Amino acid sequence: MRSVLAAVLREYGATPEVGEFPEPGGEVLVDVLAAGLNPIDLRIASGTLAARRPQLPCVVGSEGVGRAADGRRVYFGASSGSLAERATVPEVEAVAVPDGVGDAEAIAYGIAGLAAWLALDKAQLVAGERVLVLGASGTVGRIAVQLARLRGAGRVVAAVRRPVDGLGADATVTDLGFDDEQFDVVIDPLWGAPAVAAVAAMAFRGRLVQLGQSAGGEALLPSADVRFKELSIIGHTNFAAAPEVRADALRRMWAHAAAGELDVECETVPLADAAAAWERQAAGPGRKLVVVP
Repeated sequence: MRSVLAAVLREYGATPEVGEFPEPGGEVLVDVLAAGLNPIDLRIASGTLAARRPQLPCVVGSEGVGRAADGRRVYFGASSGSLAERATVPEVEAVAVPDGVGDAEAIAYGIAGLAAWLALDKAQLVAGERVLVLGASGTVGRIAVQLARLRGAGRVVAAVRRPVDGLGADATVTDLGFDDEQFDVVIDPLWGAPAVAAVAAMAFRGRLVQLGQSAGGEALLPSADVRFKELSIIGHTNFAAAPEVRADALRRMWAHAAAGELDVECETVPLADAAAAWERQAAGPGRKLVVVP
């Protein structure tokens, strides 16, 4: 059996080690050109997600761009593990990447971009509404700020842990004090205390879309804030979206990116340094980390 160089998880909660691993089998085998790192990869590797508890040892990574045997350059998710020289993916998960969109850029609008795009879909944003994006210094948040503007938001406020240039928001806050502003839509990849502060600042019949827990797995929300404002708190996970829905969203974001209407900061690191990149992802790198074999 052939082997490939890969980032291999041998124990739940541990940092993957780069080494040889048997080449995977599956529908579409691709030579990996680049692979993305995401918070969900660390959650899966922790072994705490009952629905996604991989058999060990396994190759980590949930998305990448690769070259198929027929010459297609494709974005892929739901793979055999993307942080490797080769990976396999179901044909339905392989989306052709257009010319003019680089490998790292294509990946940036994958899991992270889809979270922002599909969350705004669920929020049913109406032109002119006021939007708050929590965690806006991260890749999901940065993309969400730009997409909210593209979709006609009247005002976009970015909440960040540290000052960030070039977000494109109307205002940026670092202390979760919103100066009596009210928001119709909140995009929340954080939960915890930031979600509590956001709920307090939401307008009547506002919608909060919850898509992550980087600030904590629990949030104590006052009943009155939810009840008397008739708020909607909507859960989101990319993995519940149909493959064709995700593919359509990817193509639209890539078109926006090619037109200069979307921008995201990426950093590429070699596969040999995947363990260090993994640790940086855990600490919150403030940019999209892309591993290149």
